[in-house]
Amino acid sequence: MINTTIPNTLLQLINGGESISVEFKESHKALNKDVYDTVCSFSNRNGGHIFLGVKNNSEIIGIEEDCIEKIKKQFVETINNTSKMYPPLYLTPVMYEIDGKKILYIYVPESNEVCRCAGKIWDRNEDADIDITNHADEVYRLYSRKRGCYFVNKVTRFGLEDLRPDLIERARRMTRYRDQNHPWFSMSDEEMLRSSNLILKDDYEQIEGVTYAGILLFGKDSTIMSILPQHKTDAIFRVVNVDRYDDRDVVITNLIESYDRLMAFGKKHLNDTFHLEGIQSVSARDHILREIISNLLVHRDFSSSYVPKLIIEKNNIITENGNLSHGYGALNPKSFEPVSKNPPIAKVFREIGLADELGSGMRNTYKYTRMYSGKEPVFVEGDVFRITIPLPDIATATVGPEGHSEGQNVPHDVPHDVPHDEVKESILKMIMDNPKITRKEIGEKLGISAKTVGRKISEMKNVVYDGSGNNGQWKIISNDK
Repeated sequence: MINTTIPNTLLQLINGGESISVEFKESHKALNKDVYDTVCSFSNRNGGHIFLGVKNNSEIIGIEEDCIEKIKKQFVETINNTSKMYPPLYLTPVMYEIDGKKILYIYVPESNEVCRCAGKIWDRNEDADIDITNHADEVYRLYSRKRGCYFVNKVTRFGLEDLRPDLIERARRMTRYRDQNHPWFSMSDEEMLRSSNLILKDDYEQIEGVTYAGILLFGKDSTIMSILPQHKTDAIFRVVNVDRYDDRDVVITNLIESYDRLMAFGKKHLNDTFHLEGIQSVSARDHILREIISNLLVHRDFSSSYVPKLIIEKNNIITENGNLSHGYGALNPKSFEPVSKNPPIAKVFREIGLADELGSGMRNTYKYTRMYSGKEPVFVEGDVFRITIPLPDIATATVGPEGHSEGQNVPHDVPHDVPHDEVKESILKMIMDNPKITRKEIGEKLGISAKTVGRKISEMKNVVYDGSGNNGQWKIISNDK
């Protein structure tokens, strides 16, 4: 039976062209063989719409009437053939007539299982079907999306001795901001971690230990790097030297101190304008940074090798992180349905006051961005999750005496001539040449503050100061950096 009236929603999809959820196949006389790849990729991603009898440019050419039933039969038989499509899919093409031309429409829902076509795994990216069969990382992320499992719940063989007691105690103290009688104060370190699902048992491996989430939150830096060598966050300030950067901090440490470092970086480079909320003065800048930085740290895909970034430019703040996508495209705050990406990490961040309930971050970001710049932020969901915060001109305006670059201040915490990732090597070389060199002398040579030198040295586990005051000297206890 021919349905002569095609819904306006489907016409709008055709007019909108191919996308991550819309595909056209000419199939004028015969079914395009790659239609099954598209069915598989839609099933593995977020579902989608296939139109047979439509060219790539949205031109409706129709299907020859004598071929319609043959194409429908071939399609239905093939997708129910487990040797071709697994698991089999039960889809029915629907026929419509547009301007005297007949087309077939197929809706492919998202599957709760990973779909294979002729033994291959296909995924959707923009308007293309991608064979990811031999891409282990992509396949892993696909299975993670389907199973609803969390990478950060993976159990390690590390125990409490591999964590930092000072960080656990700091987290306890931070709960006072919300609850003076928080349960963590009556718990031991182990009880606190178990209550937060940071110590779990792996029934398959028959081991019990601290999870990836526990290591990321409270682990020593060496422990974190042993399980996630790709873990880092890149903070970049790029206003004058737009081809490279004016300031940079590569943050490689636990998530709590990563939050501190990124907040300090943002406050250093963004002016805090005056705003009132009712009769109370508020820092819109700080509220924005809190929301986007906690999102960057908590909701990233930690299995991804994509380097998360906090980028401050003249007109925007941009955050980017690898993401287990549950949708694609710009998010609408009115219809957005939040999905928890790393629940155990999010729980700890909420308990210590660095994040709020799921979904409130977007609302707060909209609220304070409007207050800060008079514009709205943009959230884009995909395999890379991006937030763009528009900035007013005053946000990155330079104050104080002019520096060395086109009237801009030279950042006082960044070496003028030494790239960021070589700072520690430069410090180490100076100490080797002169064990009695002071932090101030090192800072003057590198163009950074003595305080920053001290922080860098504290991160270098092979450098210690033996003695006290002017009578002491630096010692290098190993060749490891």
